[in-house]
Amino acid sequence: MICVVLAAGCAATQRSPTSAVKAPLPVSAPANFPGAGPMPAPVPSGVIPGPAGAEGNPAALALPVPEPATQSEAKAVLLQAWVGQQQRLYQVAAPLLLKNTDLCPAQSRRILGFTAKNRYSYSNDFVDVAREVLGLDDQLQITSVLPGSGAMLAGIKPGDILLAAGGKPLPTGPNAERASSSIIAESIQGNAPIELTVLNGGDTTIVEVLLTRACAVTIDLGNSDEVNSYADGRRVMVTRGMLGFVRSDEDLAYVLAREIAANIVAPTPRLAVGAVIDRLHTLDINVMPPTDEAPITSTTSITDAAVEKLALYMLARAGYGIDGVARFWERVNAAYPADVRNSHAATHSLLSERLNVIDQTTQAIKNKRKGNLPLKP
Repeated sequence: MICVVLAAGCAATQRSPTSAVKAPLPVSAPANFPGAGPMPAPVPSGVIPGPAGAEGNPAALALPVPEPATQSEAKAVLLQAWVGQQQRLYQVAAPLLLKNTDLCPAQSRRILGFTAKNRYSYSNDFVDVAREVLGLDDQLQITSVLPGSGAMLAGIKPGDILLAAGGKPLPTGPNAERASSSIIAESIQGNAPIELTVLNGGDTTIVEVLLTRACAVTIDLGNSDEVNSYADGRRVMVTRGMLGFVRSDEDLAYVLAREIAANIVAPTPRLAVGAVIDRLHTLDINVMPPTDEAPITSTTSITDAAVEKLALYMLARAGYGIDGVARFWERVNAAYPADVRNSHAATHSLLSERLNVIDQTTQAIKNKRKGNLPLKP
């Protein structure tokens, strides 16, 4: 994860394959955009099958993909799929994070709007694969640019090499992300643009990047085929399995909006959820759920009512449709009911109560649109 590049004042980074969108996430901004350099096309999410028999199971939707012959090839396939799935997350999250800053006052931050990585941004098993497959080396390379951000307006593009910030050379190697984050944070002053030196196709240029205000919610991809999503009060995680379950980007927006809204409504840390996010944060060939992981306590009906309401307004303001929200959550609950351990149904209040709030809020939004009233809860 690299967050200072995206959100001013964000602190440390971690060596992991996830690229959190500090919303415009990262995310977090937030945070799915073109990958770094000449990256191969993402492998369909179905190459890693999800739970058998579930409606929307990525295995059922997958295109046939040849079995990797070696572990190295298997890692390359997994990494390509992971990067493509991350990029999709960030792309869908972008309007939610940019269009709702007045609804997330505590999380609102000024961001630059891009993610930069080098090969050491990935766990040890994937360092060499990141160089061979993604074209990453020791220097930080722009891997994603948030649509509508100051970085995009300044002409920053995936594949650009990040050389300096505010006239200060940026480090390379294993600690480049963490050290560069600190330099960039120090270079940001007030609302003034920051000067970045980038290398593109052999040409070195200095560009001024305006800061963009966004809801600074970290968004991560979860290394699991379980169909789920999480919010721990600070971070949002959507599993690989959920990405296979959703039928459209609009479905994915429903998931993201709900989890982003959950962190806004209830920013108090949820330790059990945080433990799950920590476990699934890093890409690995084999991830098995621990048998002793604590069950996640269900949220209350009062909290969920506030979350559903806020999520619908965020969706509407971001330009997403809202008529399919109820049907989507009915489909999730039917495939993964409350008797499935730590499923979405098991960790939230009764769906019937949530559906009432969704129906009422959907109608209220439509009425406000007819009356040309502001879309605020």
